[in-house]
Amino acid sequence: MNRFRINRRGWLATGLAAAFAAARAQPVGTPIRLALIEGLSGPFANAGEAVFRNLLWATERVNARGGVMLPGGARPLELVRMDSKGNTEEALGLLRSALDQRIGFVLQGNGSAVAAAIVETLDKLNERDPARRALFLNYSAVDPALTNESCSFWHFRFDAHSGMRLAALTEVLRDDRGVERVYLIGQDYSFGRDFARRARALLAAKRPDIRIVGDELHPMGRVKDFIPYAAKIKASGAQAVMTGNWGNDLTLLVKALREVGCDARLYTFYGNALGAPAAIGEAGIGRVVALAEWLPNEGGAASEAFYDAFRRRFPNPQDDYVHARMQVMIEMLAAAIERARSTEAAAVAHALEGARYDGRTLGGLMQATMRAADHQLLLPLVVGVMERAGTPGVEHDVEGSGFGFRVLRRFDAAAVAQPQQCRMMRPD
Repeated sequence: MNRFRINRRGWLATGLAAAFAAARAQPVGTPIRLALIEGLSGPFANAGEAVFRNLLWATERVNARGGVMLPGGARPLELVRMDSKGNTEEALGLLRSALDQRIGFVLQGNGSAVAAAIVETLDKLNERDPARRALFLNYSAVDPALTNESCSFWHFRFDAHSGMRLAALTEVLRDDRGVERVYLIGQDYSFGRDFARRARALLAAKRPDIRIVGDELHPMGRVKDFIPYAAKIKASGAQAVMTGNWGNDLTLLVKALREVGCDARLYTFYGNALGAPAAIGEAGIGRVVALAEWLPNEGGAASEAFYDAFRRRFPNPQDDYVHARMQVMIEMLAAAIERARSTEAAAVAHALEGARYDGRTLGGLMQATMRAADHQLLLPLVVGVMERAGTPGVEHDVEGSGFGFRVLRRFDAAAVAQPQQCRMMRPD
């Protein structure tokens, strides 16, 4: 376990500095520690390290403008790396360690099964020992159950869940009249199963003419050779593949599809980075669709300044995977602590409920609201298609691959928001 004290860096020299309020004193108080419990080694280490870079930069930016203002003075944010290796039991052990160290904020997201276990365990630990309560901030575990039947007062999700994401993705597929046969493939855990179920229902409602020619789940993080899966997809005659795969499972899948010569279009949640565009290559032009809360080629001064600042901080092409929602999460947390005038978990949770992010610290780039009823962030989504860098609408490539994503559709938060069925138990 390594600690990272986030110090002032060169970010104030970027174009986004103008968005900040008047300069405040450098924070010198006791750090507010954030425990990042994530798979930083193992099969999904690339995804974990991408998360770390984004959260590191987000905390640096808060500290560079003076930190978090509390009655006793300004305090810096400190990110504490805790490597779960993507394993649920390891993650729960690290959760207990974080609470033993009186760390009040736990961050995780890569893996809905891990997130669900953290929610369940944290509920019990917080009830058992109110003096050591913590909040769980989730940046990418997208199983809808986490803010529905399994919702918790101590859990806040800062990513669109799979129902919200599929609502946007299937709107684009609705208009893709060249697709009549679709193959569904995903990871065999709660999110992958939910993805398949919801995709079937949405396709039936929006494109009843589409025939689903395959619906398959594979072990998560354990398949080394996707050629057998790719061969079945090609043999099915599918014109499009829909997948929620992420990390190495996505990269290996798209490599296998290329190797067997499958020319099906790819409708993905995460096909815009972590090696996927380079693995697909020229075959992906005009055929690979991905979505996010923001894409580098959205255009406009705020978007350019945000992206340029990140690339200056992490100039290596392999590090080029920017999550705007993670910046929003840290900004909303810092603002909630200031409103609560405390780092106590329940006080900060109440300050987060219904909180609005106006985008000022991202140059107006994105606005979002934390729905109080279920602790689900309501945020916009963008769908893009892979094109060669330098073509109209694709000024930036990703990861030095020579390919980027041209924006196809933008959806505001209201357009993708979904009903909630949370029955939240609140602390006394």
